[in-house]
Amino acid sequence: MEKTLLIKYVTDVLLAIAFLLNIITGILKFPGLTSYFKFIFRFISGPTMAVIHDWSGIVLVILVLIHLIMNFKWIVEMTKSIFDRKN
Repeated sequence: MEKTLLIKYVTDVLLAIAFLLNIITGILKFPGLTSYFKFIFRFISGPTMAVIHDWSGIVLVILVLIHLIMNFKWIVEMTKSIFDRKN
């Protein structure tokens, strides 16, 4: 596998993991829903859940930026082709 493709693949897998962590912890700690997930808080405390949520959000933003930078050329070419079709 080409090095660039491997880096893109790893970035995408890490993006998916960070996204899932952020979504799951966000749902679990959502104020109106915490009473439905009390059993989870026996294993993971609220502050720990908040730390996981916050850090997965930061990692998610960094990985999205890396993903956009790595695919910038493709994004530009696709945008050009979309606008060229309209003319």
